[in-house]
Amino acid sequence: MSQSLHFAVFGHPIAHSLSPQIHQAFARQFGIALDYRAIDAAPDDFADAVKGFFSDGDSCGANVTLPHKSAAFALADEHTQAATRAGTANVLTRLANGRLSAHNTDGGALVRDLTYRHDLDLRGHDTLLLGAGGAARAVAWALFEAGVQTLTIVNRSPEAADALADMIGEPARVHTRYWEDLAGIGSFDLIVNATSAGTLGQSLSLPFSLVGSRATCYDLGYGKSAFGFLAWARAAGARYAYDGLGMLVEQAADAFELWHGKRPDTEPVYQALRTQGS
Repeated sequence: MSQSLHFAVFGHPIAHSLSPQIHQAFARQFGIALDYRAIDAAPDDFADAVKGFFSDGDSCGANVTLPHKSAAFALADEHTQAATRAGTANVLTRLANGRLSAHNTDGGALVRDLTYRHDLDLRGHDTLLLGAGGAARAVAWALFEAGVQTLTIVNRSPEAADALADMIGEPARVHTRYWEDLAGIGSFDLIVNATSAGTLGQSLSLPFSLVGSRATCYDLGYGKSAFGFLAWARAAGARYAYDGLGMLVEQAADAFELWHGKRPDTEPVYQALRTQGS
């Protein structure tokens, strides 16, 4: 892969992003000289920034993070099934005809992190999904298809939770509940926080009764944004409490494979980031 081929991650803010570091680490595994940059684009400037980036004939692909995943989906000409289900995209790839293809790899990345890295068999788990936005929509499908026994979706706006459950269309396994009823809906084996509360510095004020005796709790965020939820999970007696760093690395590997045709080894990259305190 020539160094003249360009890749990027778009977000706002973006200075904190680990994506350039992760992709450089993957590239070193294959001796690829990589041009991968972080581009800060305000929401009003995102479409023009992406079009400007891909107008360069050497620009091949981009990762997309908050708050642009919905805009990235809308900007693309073609969409994978996972992106269509979520209504959001975290990867944009330029096709040979110059059109943009939108991908969403969040759900698959979560399942791989839980099952392969953390040795969790998702089959038979009663699962609580907090949130019903783009991130939640991506992981809801993946969890359902990975075989969780039940999936209960709770969102502060119940209409969004109902719409997600209706989209999956399996009422025997996928349910919704009201946020104000959380204290009375029982306990769960797996609790996934897909809300933006941590990113916004907000507290979820969740009841401890949600956490089953051997529960796993997982926050899609990592670093500071996951601290509050993970502290709650440990205080509630969760057996395991994980942040989304592994998910981040796995979705980056998906993008890398899309662009370079090579699957990187994610574990040494994950361990290096964990060691440096990410």
